[in-house]
Formats: sequence, structure tokens, C-alpha cells
Amino acid sequence: MIEVQHESPPASRFAVADTIGILVSDAARLLRRRFDARARAIGVSRAQWQVLIALARVEGSSQAALADRLEVETITVGRMVDRLEDAGLVERRPDPADRRAWQLYLRPRAHDLLNDLAPVADAVRAEMLAGLAEAEQAELHRLLGRLRANLLREG
Repeated sequence: MIEVQHESPPASRFAVADTIGILVSDAARLLRRRFDARARAIGVSRAQWQVLIALARVEGSSQAALADRLEVETITVGRMVDRLEDAGLVERRPDPADRRAWQLYLRPRAHDLLNDLAPVADAVRAEMLAGLAEAEQAELHRLLGRLRANLLREG
């Protein structure tokens, strides 16, 4: 009997199961999924809470700036804002510097909703950080901040 030897396929640099990029991406995806499931229980969709949180960070944003922050098309943000405006959560105000543009602001009801989401965020964050000492949490926060800063740098 003749023994046939099979060559192993060449090792691929993508064969590494858990690169830092994969771990960060998976953690972010799972975090969004967990938060989304809990937010839905209080009546907020993923698109809604993402827009509301983004606007809470920078009220007075234009739709184009908001679309940039959310990494979606301007028309997509326009539709989301239409629905949020109909629900009494967001209002459009004329931009004094550009009469063709609108600035977006949260209505009081949106602030109430964001207050309702805060304990949801706290609970999900606690689940995510379970088992990490305070010093480890602080170091993780510091390191992720540095990663973000590195990626924000041009060039």
C-alpha cells in the first residue's frame, strides 16, 4: 500500500481566531445587541436610541453632521428624524447660518426617554465588566481611549 502524504494548507494571517480587531468588533456588536434588546422592552428601537444618543452629545447638529456621526446616508437620517419628530422626540429648527439647513434638537420627552435608558445602559455595562477589578476597568477604558485616538488621527 502506498501512503499518500497530504500537505497542510499554508497558514493564513487571517486564521488567527481572536485578533484585537475581532475582539473589539465582537464586543461592540454584542454590547449593542444586549442594549438593543433591553431598550426595546421600554419601547425604543436601535435606530431611535442611536439618533437620540448622538443628538444628546451634540444638540443643534445638522442632518448631514448626524449622518456622518452615525455613518449612514443623509436621507436615512432624514427619515429617522421624520419619525422621531412625529413622535414628539426631536424638533428641527432653522439654521441661522444656512437657510437651507435645519438644526436638530431633542424635545423634553426625548430627555425623559434618555433618562429611562440610563439604568439600562448601567445594567448592560455592569454585565459587560463583570469580573473585572476597578483598576482593570480603568485600564481598559484608558487603552480603548488610546485606540480610538490613534484611529482618529489623520494619516
